[in-house]
Amino acid sequence: MIWHIALEDDWRDAQLSGLYLISTRGMTLKEVGYIHCSKPEQIEGVAQRFYADLRELLLLEVDPERVESDIVEEPPAPGVSELFPHIYGPLPITAVRSVRQWTRGETGWILPDQGPEKTPELSEPFSE
Repeated sequence: MIWHIALEDDWRDAQLSGLYLISTRGMTLKEVGYIHCSKPEQIEGVAQRFYADLRELLLLEVDPERVESDIVEEPPAPGVSELFPHIYGPLPITAVRSVRQWTRGETGWILPDQGPEKTPELSEPFSE
């Protein structure tokens, strides 16, 4: 599994269209060319670097087998050696196994349980 950090409004838009089209915070797939994703051990660092001013996020668990576009592991920027999975096309919501609320506590982001035994087979439409 790979992970994508999302904002609630962006995920709601995806529920209406059936496709998630956000690359990263404030930037679309069309602008960047791919959707930024992370391996499990990378998501907390990404949240600390790019979402530290927020208190709540959504964490999308993506099944790469259900993504039709190419997924390439590569550096997120020139000069960075760490490799991240990038989806080179839209993310169908049917490829999202689970959507989890993610909260930042006093000492940083508190990761939700990542065990597959606690996730539904497919993501349900986001509801309040």
